[in-house]
Amino acid sequence: MLVRSRSETFSLRERARRAIPGGCHTYSKADHQFPVNAPAFIASGRGCHVCDVDGEEYLDWGMGLRSVILGHAYPRVLDAVTMELARGSNFTRPSPIETLLAEELIELIPCAEMVKLAKNGSDVTTAALRLARAATGRDLVVFPREQPFYSFDDWFIGTTLLNAGVPDAITRMSLTVPYGDLGALQALFATHPGGVAAVIMEAATVAPPPEGYLAAVRELTRREGTVLIFDEIITGFRWDQAGAQAFYGVTPDLATFGKAIANGFSLAALVGRRDIMQLGDFDGQRPRVFLLSATHGGETHAIAAARATIAELRERDAIAHVWRVGAELQAGLEAAARDAGVCDVVSCSGYPCSPLLSFDGAGDPDRGDQLRTLFLQETVALGVLMPYIAPSLSHGDAEVQRTVEVAAQAFACIRDVLDDGAPIEAYLKGPAVKPVFPRFNKLEVD
Repeated sequence: MLVRSRSETFSLRERARRAIPGGCHTYSKADHQFPVNAPAFIASGRGCHVCDVDGEEYLDWGMGLRSVILGHAYPRVLDAVTMELARGSNFTRPSPIETLLAEELIELIPCAEMVKLAKNGSDVTTAALRLARAATGRDLVVFPREQPFYSFDDWFIGTTLLNAGVPDAITRMSLTVPYGDLGALQALFATHPGGVAAVIMEAATVAPPPEGYLAAVRELTRREGTVLIFDEIITGFRWDQAGAQAFYGVTPDLATFGKAIANGFSLAALVGRRDIMQLGDFDGQRPRVFLLSATHGGETHAIAAARATIAELRERDAIAHVWRVGAELQAGLEAAARDAGVCDVVSCSGYPCSPLLSFDGAGDPDRGDQLRTLFLQETVALGVLMPYIAPSLSHGDAEVQRTVEVAAQAFACIRDVLDDGAPIEAYLKGPAVKPVFPRFNKLEVD
């Protein structure tokens, strides 16, 4: 039942905060990630539009934390899910559809020789590290320090500001290096000879990797007997249907996929070399790894959603569409920022399939957060929800044009505020948005 009055919406927010730590089940959806006038709860969506519980409609660029690559309530995916649900969703033995999807992923993804399914990215990235440690007999794992998120498990969370509850002994086994710095990675291997089980990384996030970097990491890890893992939770089915490994032409030993794989339905996949993946099998002479054992990992309707999504991506050439729409939006936003005279504080960078709109606080992170909040506040007020930019098949020229027009008004507001010289927070209707990893958990929401 929809909640129609604003006061009831605030009441629902308070009820959620009492019942759920953080008020939601994914911190990226929490209140501190959005301006105070953003929709508190989203009740429905279709294509690239969503409605909140007050019945207000928004043009959506967040698309379910980048998981919805085709569009909300996409007909082909819903038809596949509905058909599968009519047969039941979870059984005492495997369903044939599990094998069908595994075979499709093996055919599609360069490193995939075997597949294991789960429900979220954290589970499969941690499982990949467990495999790497079992395969190498080593403890240390390495990842780029700039890349924002790999898992909610201790090996990663212990390296963030939200490290309460994580033993130091576990954190000490996780080492970080700057992304793109091959020399730093080589030095780390020299410091810990024979000790590194895995290097895990996103092949790229915003900027392209330095020339030859990924290939050099591949050669270094192979020479050192270390397992190379690509976290493709975001890049998979967005950079390329077969992932960043196909886009860059570098094949890791293991890779993890999630988000867009099932157009928002809960599914993740660990794929990789047979000799490593088989450590989680029942055959062989080596001690078996307790790899993944998820009651809901084989839910048939989510797997049906993945198969329909993969087929639609292929048949509609959806990845090319996503890149084109993203490029047009980037160009439009950059032109609007120039016209408003805010190029010194606003930039739209990154790959067109996953653009990044940034706000420069001139060395002051709080000022950058305030500028971003002002932009989000103004665009939300005009019906555009853009906490980040995740182009989908449902976005088109009309949505790009509308977004650029709305952004132009928000940029003009930023220019006026900067010219006025008053503190930026004086123009905010609530607190500035905060990072996903704040050190303490007090939130101020009016």
